Amino acid sequence: MEKITSFTIDHEKLQPGLYVSRQDRVGEQTVTTFDLRLTSPNEEPVMNTAEVHTIEHLAATYLRNRPDWKDSVLYFGPMGCRTGFYLLLVGALTSEQALPLVADCFDFIAAYTGEIPGASPRDCGNYLDMNLPMARYWAGRYAALLKHAGYDRLHYPESGEKL
Repeated sequence: MEKITSFTIDHEKLQPGLYVSRQDRVGEQTVTTFDLRLTSPNEEPVMNTAEVHTIEHLAATYLRNRPDWKDSVLYFGPMGCRTGFYLLLVGALTSEQALPLVADCFDFIAAYTGEIPGASPRDCGNYLDMNLPMARYWAGRYAALLKHAGYDRLHYPESGEKL
């Protein structure tokens, strides 16, 4: 079998950033999948499931309630490796175009206090597996990185030197 796109990225060079993972045609639309990489793969500890789950609830709620973007949001969810998240948006978009939205989302999570949306037995299949303080930590760290993200944190690394 052919490798899927996400397995063709050199994870030994990949650093935290916001990357276009792929673009797919769905009917007349293009869907852009973004790789929101919060940790350095195979170098840093991965996020625990509780904070990943909390970020998922908060980000999905924020993104789907943002008036200027909500109709473009198809999906927000974690990577199985727990080093980041995928965001799928309608449109042929660049990382630079998505950067303000993603930065605002993670600023929102970093400052969030209160009840986690959907964290109840009626609304979620694992509602007790939440960790807001650690979600805020990871979100704040990622938001800070995005504020100063240059080309190397918005485009996948090429083969060669580690970025």
